[in-house]
Amino acid sequence: MATYKGLKGIISYDAMETIRNTNEWMGASARALGSYPIFSLIPNPMFKLMSAWGRVTERSFARMVIKPDWEIPAIVSDDGQDHIVSVEPVIKRPFGDLVHFRVARRDPMPRKVLLVAPMSGHYATLLRSTVRSLLPDCDVYVTDWHNARDIPVSCGKFDIEDYTQYIVDFIRHLGPDTNVIAVCQPAPLTLAATALLAAEDPAAQPRSLILIGGPIDPDAAATEVTDFGNRLTMGELDYLMIQQVGFKYRGAGRMVYPGLAQLSSFIAMNSETHAKAFLDKIFAEARGQGSESDKHNVFYDEYLAVMDMTAEFYLSTVERIFKEREIAQNEFTVHGKKVDIGKITNVAVMTVEGANDDISAPGQCVAALDLCTGVPANKKTQHLEPGAGHYGIFAGKSWRLNIRPLVLDFMDEAANPSAPARRRRRGPRPVDLNATPSTTQPTDLDGKIAV
Repeated sequence: MATYKGLKGIISYDAMETIRNTNEWMGASARALGSYPIFSLIPNPMFKLMSAWGRVTERSFARMVIKPDWEIPAIVSDDGQDHIVSVEPVIKRPFGDLVHFRVARRDPMPRKVLLVAPMSGHYATLLRSTVRSLLPDCDVYVTDWHNARDIPVSCGKFDIEDYTQYIVDFIRHLGPDTNVIAVCQPAPLTLAATALLAAEDPAAQPRSLILIGGPIDPDAAATEVTDFGNRLTMGELDYLMIQQVGFKYRGAGRMVYPGLAQLSSFIAMNSETHAKAFLDKIFAEARGQGSESDKHNVFYDEYLAVMDMTAEFYLSTVERIFKEREIAQNEFTVHGKKVDIGKITNVAVMTVEGANDDISAPGQCVAALDLCTGVPANKKTQHLEPGAGHYGIFAGKSWRLNIRPLVLDFMDEAANPSAPARRRRRGPRPVDLNATPSTTQPTDLDGKIAV
């Protein structure tokens, strides 16, 4: 676990914030200087480029410390009315809340969904488009994790066992008619939480469990993420990655894996894609073609907004999920209790993977089906989405066109197994896991961005 780094850790943390703040200031200065009316008399495009660079830079670095709003639009229903959506906390905890998207004046929905958001550097608002797509058909709840820098040290620790217990409590509160969707990082811990419920209170098991692009068995298919975790020792990770929150924030003194450090890693994984996106945006601004709500701003306003993770959560994730593979080997424990994934019985389990996913490669998530030995075969299914990357399978084009219809069908079948199976219209059909990426559709931008 993390060691105390004293003043050195605080200085390192504040140094990153200083660099961010300096770049934001430089962007604002360049924007203001390049926009002086007098320079319009000089026929040189460099002033427009300087102003455009400044606008993009200022906005980008400012967004890194802002928690985005959900901004969920009203739902239009068959009654011809707009139904306003409000975000309401249901359970409040120090490290994360359970929030409900309440749709005003709408009849109760047959599908209740709990979206388990990742705690991997971004806020739960990363799932905004997922929430928007599910709201017309579902009653949606989301785990809203808090930024570790804003949590006082007096609130104690938060590791993967505490995370798992939070999920257990949230599912138990919502009841057994809940459909749980875990996206990316929380997939193995949500599987463990379901197993804990199955052992302690079988009647509280959720109706269905949909695992999307999660590292159930990281060794099933190597990626840069898994290689990084295996390449460094825990001592090296502690020394290189963990810092101490500076005096500026409520969580001063807490050991964290800083959001800014995570962001640099995210960008490095697809540096060419990001560089081209920002160059294109700067030239568009210089030509007067930029807008507040264009595709670039919509995506990067969310992508650049990062949060700190507690050191114990980050380190225990790497050690126990990736290095020791406790979930993959069914050896995970929570507060001294052995978690037996085979105890899951009445839960319909579905896995979703992207053929071109370079974060959780195909094979990592589907490993959950072999672990669920207590679930009948007719309650287990898998889907490999052709041409899709990591982001695309839960928020991109692949989710919107193909995966969402499959998920809704799966929920309906889990609720009423005896009813005739409904098949919603969708794009490409599921393909076999043995299919090679070369036989699938080309990857679009949705799938190339690392999250």
